[in-house]
Parts: sequence; structure tokens; C-alpha cells
Amino acid sequence: MGPEQMADVPQNGVALPPPRPLDAIDQDILRILQADGRASIRSVAERVHVSRANAYARINRLVEDGVIRGFSARVDHERAGHGTSAYITLKIVQNTWRTVREQLRQLPGASHIALVGGDFDVLLLVHTPDNRALRELVLTRLQAIPEVLSTRTLLVFEEEDVEPET
Repeated sequence: MGPEQMADVPQNGVALPPPRPLDAIDQDILRILQADGRASIRSVAERVHVSRANAYARINRLVEDGVIRGFSARVDHERAGHGTSAYITLKIVQNTWRTVREQLRQLPGASHIALVGGDFDVLLLVHTPDNRALRELVLTRLQAIPEVLSTRTLLVFEEEDVEPET
């Protein structure tokens, strides 16, 4: 499916307009908000050298266009009680991605789900309280999904979010 066709695909039930090119100011606004999603309109406007009204309009357009999908906190999972993290690869029955994705979204601790090409079909990042909870998730929850043919668990020893430069 080409980029021009993807504009019609609903995201969260809302059809998005076709992608528009982002200029340098839009890119700067994105970098600022990725580093600090709580940055005020005033501080964003000052840092990118536009009026507050212009910054507000640009941020709203980025949200409406689906470029900004939301604002969230970056969590230290270990300090939040989820000391075990793992990437889990899944091989699934052909053409069942949407069904499997919906079931994976319901899993406790699921953090990122990606359909990928290569030796496996899906890459799932999970955060669980401990190895016992991870074992339960993989052996009981994941392997009970009929469309999942096999799994492989890659335990994360250490992780770090790569922060955008501001």
C-alpha cells in the first residue's frame, strides 16, 4: 500500500488527512515536545522564534494530522515495579496480523507491537514485575492465542531510551 493510500486508513477510528511536508519549524517543535511533552506553548514559541498563536496552530495541526499521536511520560519500568523486560518474537498464521495485534494489545505489560519482515512476523516488547510473570505471559497467555505458531523470548538486561537532541 502506497503512502497516498494510507491516508484513508483510519487511526483510532478517525480518518487522517494525507501527510503534509514538515518544515524546519515543525521539526524543531517535534524535537522540543519529544524531549519535554509538558513544554508550554510559550516556551515552544520562544525556542522556535514564532508567535504563541503560530506555535499553538502548528501543534494543533501536527495533532490533527496524526503526526503527534499523543503526549506521555517516559517511565523507568524497573522503578515502577516492572523489573523484567523482554522482546518476544512471534511467528503467526499468515493474514492474521490484525486479529493477533488486538489480542496482544490486551496483554498486561505490552509496551510495543510491530509487524516486521524477516525470520519472524511480530516483535513484542513487554515489561513484567518479574521472571515468573514473564513466564506466565509467554507460556499461558501468548501461546494460547490460536494464530501464534511459535515464540522466542529475548530477555532485556539493560535498556535506555534514546532522547532527541534539543
